[in-house]
Amino acid sequence: MNEYFAHETSVIDPDCSIGKDTKIWHFSHIMSGCSIGECCNIGQNVVISPAVILGRNVKIQNNVSVYTGVICEDDVFLGPSMVFTNVINPRSHVNRKNEYAQTIVRKGASIGANATVICGNEIGEYAMIGAGAVITKPVKAFALVVGNPANQIGWVSENGHKLDFNTNAEAVCPETGQIYKLVNGNVTKISN
Repeated sequence: MNEYFAHETSVIDPDCSIGKDTKIWHFSHIMSGCSIGECCNIGQNVVISPAVILGRNVKIQNNVSVYTGVICEDDVFLGPSMVFTNVINPRSHVNRKNEYAQTIVRKGASIGANATVICGNEIGEYAMIGAGAVITKPVKAFALVVGNPANQIGWVSENGHKLDFNTNAEAVCPETGQIYKLVNGNVTKISN
């Protein structure tokens, strides 16, 4: 007996690994060779392609295709209708399956609705990608990025609140009280 839930309209190919307490909803397709961690939520009309790796507690909203080459670490959020690519220069008449570029979405990152992530980039831990953004280059941990092409406009905490740094280059999350430090253009959490 499966330790995960799959709606009767979903299609689950053989040879995939699906973690305990994961939920797979209407009309989604889980393809052979992918790995889905525990406690994930796969929304309606989602495709998980071969060799994709999803960590624990990944939330994928409706109408998302996660193509071969994508790795999402734990606690990643993928908003409705966001898009991953896996080839830089796709052509229908040219088979480039051996050129799939790896895209890594690090722990706790969120990608907003209708955003596009061009393959080969890394989204840093707890980064926040705004709705409709187009990611054409790597995104730093805790970065807040928006636009097309996406540009960084600030920093966010693990809980997704904008961070305002003081003269000591420190900021406090208003929800958790966690303290963050900005050093040489990078943010790190310095307290729990």
